[in-house]
Amino acid sequence: MKRREFIVGFGALTSSSLLSSLDARAQQMATPVVGYLSSRSPGESAAVVAAFRQGLGESGYVVGQNVAIEYRWAEGNYDRLPTLAAELVSLRVAAILAAGGPPSALAAKKATSKIPIIFSAADDPVGLGLVESLSRPGGNITGMSVFNSALGAKRLGLLHELVPSANRIAYLTNPANPSVRLEVIAVQEAAKTFGIDLQILNASNDREIEAAFAQLAGLNAGAIIVAGEPYFDSRRAAIVELAARHAVPAS
Repeated sequence: MKRREFIVGFGALTSSSLLSSLDARAQQMATPVVGYLSSRSPGESAAVVAAFRQGLGESGYVVGQNVAIEYRWAEGNYDRLPTLAAELVSLRVAAILAAGGPPSALAAKKATSKIPIIFSAADDPVGLGLVESLSRPGGNITGMSVFNSALGAKRLGLLHELVPSANRIAYLTNPANPSVRLEVIAVQEAAKTFGIDLQILNASNDREIEAAFAQLAGLNAGAIIVAGEPYFDSRRAAIVELAARHAVPAS
C-alpha cells in the first residue's frame, strides 16, 4: 500500500471511529470539539491532519461548520503529554484522537476514563495495557494496532542479507517510548538466530541521536537499525543524513 493511500485510509478509519461520540455530544453542544493529542509536531504531521479532516468531512463533519478541533502537540517531548491530555479533558472535548503512537494513547487513557479515545499505531495494545483484548477493547478506548515487533526482526534479517559482513549491529531505541521494549525483545531474539552482536543505543532527543551515531565507529558496528518510533519518524531526514555522514548502512 502506498503511503498516501495509508494516510487517507487512516484518516477515514479514525474519523469513522469518532462518529458515534460526536453524534451523542452534538445533542448537548452547539459545536462538538475533538481533541487531537499528538506526540509529534504540526509541521511533519500535516499530511495526517489533512487526512483526518478529510475523513471527518466525508462523514458529514466539516471543521469550522459543525465540528471543531483542539490540537495539542508534544513535539517529541513525551513528558509533556500528560499535561496536554489533561488540558483536553478540562475542555470537555467530545472525543480524543491520540496520534503519534503509544505515548499519546497512554497519556490520554490515564487522563480520562469517560471521554472516548481513539489511538493510532500502537504495537501490542493489549500488552501495553491500552485495551483488554483486540476483539473487545473495553472501557473508553479503541484504535489501530501495528506490528513493529515483527517488522523489527524482519528488518534485522534483511540488513543481515544486505550487509553479511556486519557481525555487530547497533540498534537505536528511544527509552521514553514504552512500546519500544517489545521491538527490542524481538530484535534481540532475531540477533541470536543470526549470530549477530546487537548493541543497544538510547536516544530521546537530537543531541543524543547524534551522540549515538558518533559511537558507531568505536563500537565497530557495521550497520544500524532505527526503532519504529514516532520521534525517530519525525527526525528521519536528520537520521538519514547522519547515516550518510558516518557511512553506515541503516534500516
